[in-house]
Amino acid sequence: MTTFTSTLPLNNRPAVIKFSLAMILFGSVGFFSQRSGVPALELVFIRCLCATFFLGFFWWQSGQLRRETWYRPEMIRVAICAFFLVLNWLYFFKAIEESGVTIAISIYHLAPVIVMILGAFIYRERLTLIAFIAIIGCFVGTLAIAEINQIHSFAELLSKGLIYGLLSALFYALLTLTGKGFKYTSSYAITTIQVAIGTLLLLPFANLTYFENLTWQNWLFIFITGFVHTGIVFYLFFDSIRTLSTQLIALLVFLDPLVAIIMDIFITGFMPSLEQWIGIILIFGAMALTLIPRKSKKIH
Repeated sequence: MTTFTSTLPLNNRPAVIKFSLAMILFGSVGFFSQRSGVPALELVFIRCLCATFFLGFFWWQSGQLRRETWYRPEMIRVAICAFFLVLNWLYFFKAIEESGVTIAISIYHLAPVIVMILGAFIYRERLTLIAFIAIIGCFVGTLAIAEINQIHSFAELLSKGLIYGLLSALFYALLTLTGKGFKYTSSYAITTIQVAIGTLLLLPFANLTYFENLTWQNWLFIFITGFVHTGIVFYLFFDSIRTLSTQLIALLVFLDPLVAIIMDIFITGFMPSLEQWIGIILIFGAMALTLIPRKSKKIH
């Protein structure tokens, strides 16, 4: 007997909405980071610093800090997540510096495939045929959006930018899997502690002279990247991820590159090619295939 159901549980939609919003907001981070005027390491440092104050304030203001349950095994996992987080951000922004937003985002979104494969082994989550087809469709759509076929040589394939993108995808997948299953630690604690650890890890390596002579526009993009793309997005991410399956996470993260393409169209005037339009349709179609509720069907 086989039962086919929707991947999206009806009682889990608040988490889906939060995670989707996090991905939509993060889709614009490449646009803002390119206008910050600082290198990758310093940008990640200022993101962690801003988010530490932002999330720490709301952690204290909400009263959750006084009610926090300090469970040692989960604290160890929080620290491990912080390490993965810093490496994920560093390699992602370095990939943007080396190869541009389009290629960096394309390679970065190999992460859902890694999450899907590792999640099936680590959490023993059943991989349905529909979920597998949808993830493959999203992945192919992302490659089409990035016009990956324009890479013509093996040397270009192994360029530093692509390697950074692959590393960022790997650490994003590890962050996603490690961040699942927190039961005792609040989302405020998880996020605040992680960015605080990230700040301390990067402080000895950050060159603060890069922040001299920045324009007010640079600072505006830096603060938006720090408070919105890090503080708000990070809270939404960890508040929702604990209750979502790795298959659904693997699908929803593709909202990120879609937003990046849409911003190119309406802000920078970029017009997608036919191949990119096909990619956009593939991604939306694959996501709709899984997210639309279906009646259970039993086959004897």
